[in-house]
Amino acid sequence: MNNLAFTLKRIRFDENYNPSKNTRATTNFANLARGEKRQENLHNALAMIDNRFNALAHWDNPKSDRYSVELEIISAELNLRPDSNDESFPAIEILKTHIVDHKTGERFEGIVGNNFSSYVRDYDFSVVLIEHNKGQTEFSLPDDFGQLHGNIFKSFVNSAAYKENFNKSPVICLSVSSKNTYVRTGNVHPVLGIEYQQDAPSLTDFYFGKMGLKVRFFMPQGSVAPLAFYFHGDLLSDYTNLELISTISTMETFQKIYRPEIYNANSAAGQCYQPTLQHQDYSLTRIVYDREERSRLAVEQGKFTETHFIKPNQTLLAQWSAESVL
Repeated sequence: MNNLAFTLKRIRFDENYNPSKNTRATTNFANLARGEKRQENLHNALAMIDNRFNALAHWDNPKSDRYSVELEIISAELNLRPDSNDESFPAIEILKTHIVDHKTGERFEGIVGNNFSSYVRDYDFSVVLIEHNKGQTEFSLPDDFGQLHGNIFKSFVNSAAYKENFNKSPVICLSVSSKNTYVRTGNVHPVLGIEYQQDAPSLTDFYFGKMGLKVRFFMPQGSVAPLAFYFHGDLLSDYTNLELISTISTMETFQKIYRPEIYNANSAAGQCYQPTLQHQDYSLTRIVYDREERSRLAVEQGKFTETHFIKPNQTLLAQWSAESVL
């Protein structure tokens, strides 16, 4: 069992999007597509993405309407026993961007990755980590924390299914950690903007490191806080300006909605910056969501993973992960 079998499914993320039954309810795009305001939420979020893209891709774009972004949700389903009739498990969900140039009529591929959704990550953070630290006086990590998840992700990126569909490595774009301090460097990229460095690695950095990804922090022009870009390879050389802009516009929009205290603040991060969700000077978007529900559901999703994926396949997963040398 050296290679896991992945099946890829695609669904368009647009104003008519409805989450599939396998999609985590806390996933950014799924969270928007629920409740009374679902259609309005989706319309406003997609408009924000297009507007931000055109603001960053401002050259030869006098009316700021040259481009639009199309989004696909990529679901990677995992079957541990491909020769059997066992149901597959929804292992990973990411976003793929496409760029439409209305001036030339062309449609370009953007970056795959962007948002990152994983039931096994819910299990690690909401079940394993909590159980490990219960009753402890000092916080610590289990010896193999994140190892299985990291091996699953690396197996996915190295799989035939991935290579047949995508020609570049994924880039995941997340919020900066509210526990760290970020300091500006002298490095400025024409699209990614001002680079920041953090004072210490975060738990997310450690976890994504197990997935084979490293991190850099940039605050694009017009942004108010740096974003964390997790990648494999060379972030600044491997992707075109428009590809990078597609990720920035998509993921900054999600962060403005879900973390407005940081990404929709009314003043920009300075030379030395510590993000906080207690910041009061910020604006709200016209998009409705329930942040408390997201926290509660993460625990439910972690327990679902334990019951339906980890425990039934414990021996098989442990053996595979131990043998994995990706």
